[in-house]
Amino acid sequence: MKLKRIDHIGIVVKDLAAAKDFFLALGMEVMGEREMEGALVDGVIGLKGARSSMVMMETPEGDANIELIQFHAPEADEDGSPRAELNVPGIRHLALLVEDLEGMVAKLKAKGGELIGELVNYEGTYKLCCLRGPEGIILELAEEL
Repeated sequence: MKLKRIDHIGIVVKDLAAAKDFFLALGMEVMGEREMEGALVDGVIGLKGARSSMVMMETPEGDANIELIQFHAPEADEDGSPRAELNVPGIRHLALLVEDLEGMVAKLKAKGGELIGELVNYEGTYKLCCLRGPEGIILELAEEL
């Protein structure tokens, strides 16, 4: 028995269209979209009456996938903040390698992205920054130097 790979990262959002648009601007591609509900979904996620819309997206080379999910029912208990900072326990950010970091930051800012901190040179190997997107999703963007 062995771990084979990470299949995808699931991100629950309130505005699926805005999140999809943001990740398309980043350069991800849509693999598929669907509505999900019924006994199978309820059984897997442990909620009764779950109804959701989902977009599966992948990087251009197909080596990483994210699943964006908007739940229409049941209503979520919101005890966490979508504006949580990077030091709050839990999954806080996605780290992505990009070309032309400044260009990507400008493109994502036009889609509502907000730069956290500044662009920095990490020991002459990477340019790095963190950017907050829709729903408070934090991206760490890196460009190899």
